Amino acid sequence: MYVSDVALDDFRSYRHALLHFEPGVTVLTGPNGQGKTNLVEAIAFVSTLSSHRVGTDSALVRAPRPGENVPAGAVVRLKVNKEGRERILELEIINGKANRAKINRTKVRPRELSAELKTVVFAPEDLSLVRAEPAVRRRFLDDYLGQSDIRLAQLKTEHEKVLKQRGALLKQLKKSGAGLSPANSSAAAATLQVWNEQLANLAAKLIIARKEFVTQLEPEAALAHQKIAPEGRDLSLRYQAKIDELIPAQTEADHELEGLTARLLQGMAQRAQEEMIRGVNLVGAHRDDLELYLDHLPVKGYASHGETWSVALSLRLGAYGVLGGNSEDIAQRPVLILDDVFAELDEKRRAALAQMILPAQQVLITAAVPQDLPECLNAHQIRVRRDEAAGSLILDATTSEGEAHE
Repeated sequence: MYVSDVALDDFRSYRHALLHFEPGVTVLTGPNGQGKTNLVEAIAFVSTLSSHRVGTDSALVRAPRPGENVPAGAVVRLKVNKEGRERILELEIINGKANRAKINRTKVRPRELSAELKTVVFAPEDLSLVRAEPAVRRRFLDDYLGQSDIRLAQLKTEHEKVLKQRGALLKQLKKSGAGLSPANSSAAAATLQVWNEQLANLAAKLIIARKEFVTQLEPEAALAHQKIAPEGRDLSLRYQAKIDELIPAQTEADHELEGLTARLLQGMAQRAQEEMIRGVNLVGAHRDDLELYLDHLPVKGYASHGETWSVALSLRLGAYGVLGGNSEDIAQRPVLILDDVFAELDEKRRAALAQMILPAQQVLITAAVPQDLPECLNAHQIRVRRDEAAGSLILDATTSEGEAHE
């Protein structure tokens, strides 16, 4: 699959932008602040419904200039070619409201867009996959689960909704002091039970899906790491479900849906009073972590800066493989986006990465200057300049076959 055309309205720094891409490798170059990342961020947002740079959708809507009205929202339109079929994907990001989506002008649920376009993005922010809190790694897993199966995207949405509603109830119980007296605790526990059953079932399904994804991800990420850092230590992954520490599994059946749901319910009952006193959810998939190891030592706290980069990049390339990057059918391979990555790598890692991305049907790369790229990379090059006054895009396109101006 590949994206042939991009149209933006009021997205990030752009009032309007139009851009055409070819299959293969395309490099967007230009000084920082010209909007290169905004272009690839828009493409990735359509497929994942999340940004690798900000946590709220409202930040994606263009900020008005003095004297301008605040835009109602932003619109991203993509023309996607998959197996010779063209699809027009449209996502409208609306301030203060739910996003709206269309495929070929037909209204669909936003999460249905991922069935038409899969992307994998690697950016400098991905160092947080190693260094930051577990929530970042959970989000990494859940983003790709949603792209791999639309039903898992729905599962994630339902889980977040129930988790939020149960959390709101716990806050109310904290204010009322329900956890401080046995009589009140008993009545509150009965109220919580309805939410416990829903959350335990959804959390169990999510934990199982995450574990299955990690099982597929580990060999792909380990292989990528061997290629990027052939002299480095071996990379391994482990999904750490906190329920396994609280209520250890006794049999294999305890890891399956029914047994895992029962253990989660047991854990909730065990910590019910503490949850009511603190007013927060303490048991479930939202407490889990993806643990990363190099030769069985935790990457976090032990790896050097260069090793951290290699591990983070390997995780993304591993996800690319799981989502179809190694498929014999080139149309099934996701669009690979490398946002300002080569500047952070040494010469050996640059060359190794350049070789690894060649099988992709489409790779989009941003770089401040062409010198950041390895010499062996044969790519279409587009120099990006933004018209500050108009908020539009100026492109100077140069390919390996000659020169053109857009």
